[in-house]
Amino acid sequence: MSNSPNQSLANLVKNAGTVAFATLLSRILGFVRDMVTASYLGTSIYADAFFVAFRIPNLLRRLFGEGSLTSAFIPVFSSYLSVGKRDEARAIAQTAMTLASICLTIITLLGIVFSPLIISLIAPGFSATPEKYELAVFLNRIMFPYILLVSLVALAMGILNADGHFFIPALAPVLLNLCMIGAALGLSQILGNAALALAIGVLVGGLAQLLLQLPVLKKHGFPWCLRGNFRHPAIKRILILMGPSLLGLAITQITIFCNTLLASFLADGSISFLYFADRLIQFPLGVFAVALGTAVLPALSRAAAEKNWAEFSLNLSLALRLLIFITLPAMIGLMALSRPIVFLLFERGHFGPTSTTMVSQTIIAYATGLWAYAALRIIVPAFHSLQDTKTPVKIGALALLCNLISAFILMHFFHHLGLALATAIAGAVNCLLLIFALKQRLGRDVSIVGCGRALGQGFLATTAMVAAIQGLDFLPLIASDYQNHLREGLRLGLKITCGLFAYLACAHLLKSPELAELGNLRRRRRKRTGKP
Repeated sequence: MSNSPNQSLANLVKNAGTVAFATLLSRILGFVRDMVTASYLGTSIYADAFFVAFRIPNLLRRLFGEGSLTSAFIPVFSSYLSVGKRDEARAIAQTAMTLASICLTIITLLGIVFSPLIISLIAPGFSATPEKYELAVFLNRIMFPYILLVSLVALAMGILNADGHFFIPALAPVLLNLCMIGAALGLSQILGNAALALAIGVLVGGLAQLLLQLPVLKKHGFPWCLRGNFRHPAIKRILILMGPSLLGLAITQITIFCNTLLASFLADGSISFLYFADRLIQFPLGVFAVALGTAVLPALSRAAAEKNWAEFSLNLSLALRLLIFITLPAMIGLMALSRPIVFLLFERGHFGPTSTTMVSQTIIAYATGLWAYAALRIIVPAFHSLQDTKTPVKIGALALLCNLISAFILMHFFHHLGLALATAIAGAVNCLLLIFALKQRLGRDVSIVGCGRALGQGFLATTAMVAAIQGLDFLPLIASDYQNHLREGLRLGLKITCGLFAYLACAHLLKSPELAELGNLRRRRRKRTGKP
């Protein structure tokens, strides 16, 4: 039975807040990890080799684990939970874990054997530097089992999310960051190779994440168990849904593959510039957009399974409105503060002023499409909740074509910045076409309300935020000189504080419902914990 609309909205905001809190902790540690990585590797050929080698298992993780498998699994799994068939849902979960283990083990073994071919395909420009090519192959072989471990983690997270548990799954990436930081600090001097130390940290981190999930799965009644009922109708349905979803995600990953391939022909460091910039762009996406997408998919899936279109509309509208409220200032803030952020986080050791300039410029190029990247985290799950995985594939193919054409043209004029701009353009095309398709798909059953008003209020509040940030530059004591990390950190903290205060004050004056909804979540948490 469905909850009341108000309860449903409260649950969505609460679950998104839980995921956001855990993800924020992970992202903060992720920045520490990147600071350590930048200090040890800089933007050298060793950094390029590590990032290419790490990108391949990460690409497959998004393709098989966090992507097609979970997006196909959660709607089907949720449909059994929503009608009380918990024992059958347990059998489905265990069968899915068994099948995933078998398939991913085969993929891992093939990846280790064919690593030289994979590196040649994804970074053909590396062949001009044999040391970089051989190191990338070696590191890729070490890290390839990560795809098996972290994809099983993603499936476990999907099971727990569908059952209403969000915190521990969202906390899992913390272990990866801790393991990579520990490996870099503890093993780099022993091994004489910081890239190798980081690769070992990746592998250990994947195992730690999986071990964290197993006790929680057992507590929720879904213990890890081999089960071979591969002919169950739900398994067949998951595999059917996975086909188009896999193809759609393959399009996304082909985009990343092509950008890496093209960047390998550019100057040394280009891949690293794109990597560090992308890591900063992923912060608001990971903390807010992914958190909302993670929370909204089970909620939309339950509503769609029950054909409760009123609840579906409420959840989808709230998710998009909250996304606008949070993402718009994050996008403009990153563009305005990109240089001091990069200086503070990364400029030390082998990461010098030139790298800071290059990465900060790349952030601005990427950030022009942040609104689209974020919206896709909500719109694509909306299609998946309707068990429609074909539409995102068709539109994704058009976006891929747009990215390839844009990247090939722009890289000749703007080098690595052209690749970042092409990604932003393709993301915007993908997002706008999917919004149009979703409106056509839902018809009159579902209405998305309040987004225009949220966008207008967000624009006004963001304008006030930028005025506050830029106004501080006119004060002599606040002007940046990029010489001292402590002073620059204090300046950046002051700018962020003033900008955030201006944004929230303006939103309050405009009586933003999204601000009120977030305030209600905070009050509910205080009441629950007994804090004043």
